[in-house]
Amino acid sequence: MSSTSRPTVAVAFHSGYGHTAVLAEAVARGAAEAGAEVISVAVDTITEEQWAQLDAADAIVFGAPTYMGTASAAFHAFAETSSKRWYTQTWADKIAAGFTNSGAKNGDKSSTLGYFFTMAAQHGMHWISLGVQPGWASTTGSEDDVNRLGYFVGAGAQTPVDAGPEAVHKSDIATAEGLGARVARQTAFFLAGRAVLAA
Repeated sequence: MSSTSRPTVAVAFHSGYGHTAVLAEAVARGAAEAGAEVISVAVDTITEEQWAQLDAADAIVFGAPTYMGTASAAFHAFAETSSKRWYTQTWADKIAAGFTNSGAKNGDKSSTLGYFFTMAAQHGMHWISLGVQPGWASTTGSEDDVNRLGYFVGAGAQTPVDAGPEAVHKSDIATAEGLGARVARQTAFFLAGRAVLAA
């Protein structure tokens, strides 16, 4: 991991139809704007070089669409392969977070975010929540509010199943950007604290 307060944030994601890729780009953009170096890894085509990049990153943000109440099969395959890192605790004490998209407003996205959280915990990682109060939760609220779907564990997005990636809601994109920025800031704090303790 980095020894300075400038973190390296990796976004490890699978996107079945392009919607989750839009969110992955937003997470990466938010992290970069908050001062992080960013690596994006499509887990269904991951290479050995990219596995090494994940191993070297200070934070990993996991993302996948929610299919049938959990992350996509391609993400599960990646997660199972990551068990090689679990044996050696290669990812222990890294920062982790997650995001997902589904066709329905709820769509059991909490199951996917919970899956990411559990995976991160098994790796010994430190989970970062969304850190944003729910939007669109009052009569004065709007679907354009950040965190319009009201998730806490991570970023949840909704896109109609018959619409393309261009239809990803602007509020969900802003929410994902905010998650990336929060991960970058919290990882920088973590690294700075480690540097002080090591001095």
